[in-house]
Amino acid sequence: MEPGWKADLHPEFRQDYFKALADFVVEERKIHTVYPPPGEVFRAFDLTPFDKVRVVILGQDPYHGPGQAHGLAFSVKHGTILPPSLVNIFKEAQADVGFKPPGHGCLEHWAKQGVFLLNTVLTVRAHEAGSHRGQGWEKFTSAAVRALLGLQTKPLIFVLWGSDARKFAPLIDPDRHCILEAPHPSPLSAHRGFFGSKPFSTINDTLKYLGQPPIDWQLPEQ
Repeated sequence: MEPGWKADLHPEFRQDYFKALADFVVEERKIHTVYPPPGEVFRAFDLTPFDKVRVVILGQDPYHGPGQAHGLAFSVKHGTILPPSLVNIFKEAQADVGFKPPGHGCLEHWAKQGVFLLNTVLTVRAHEAGSHRGQGWEKFTSAAVRALLGLQTKPLIFVLWGSDARKFAPLIDPDRHCILEAPHPSPLSAHRGFFGSKPFSTINDTLKYLGQPPIDWQLPEQ
């Protein structure tokens, strides 16, 4: 894990709940296929250093299909068919900021600009959405959010997509930070308010107001 994150979250790794969580994931991997692979569970933390976070996009748990999850919320590796939720994210970005969908769904370009793509749960059993909920990940990712909120140097933008992510709203001071909430981009809920929510332009307008450069949402082809 990136040193800044590791320093702030080190106390969590020593707590009993995290040890139990780690044991649970190890046992799950012995019996089932678990995503993402071990070396990619904390990928979001590695690509977006603690002191570089400007925007937090919260999802729920990782994609549970083969070769999809790689540690970034909503993102998939190059060469992977786009999941329906990501297709809908791209549709909204296209309508909102003129985004042109590339031939892949890897969102690392966003992460490297300070967009922390965090799921509330960081592992999942193959083909079983939500199978690792309630095992301790939510406590850990809440600690990550609280660590960010402890930064007194700059306001942050929190984008909460879906009911799992919206549960984090009470942690965030709306007088200090910007909170954007919408239904999950899944086909089951996107038409209930995700489409038309204009998160990408709102994020950039807010960053400009804060005197920060906007996010380049357009993903490179490679």
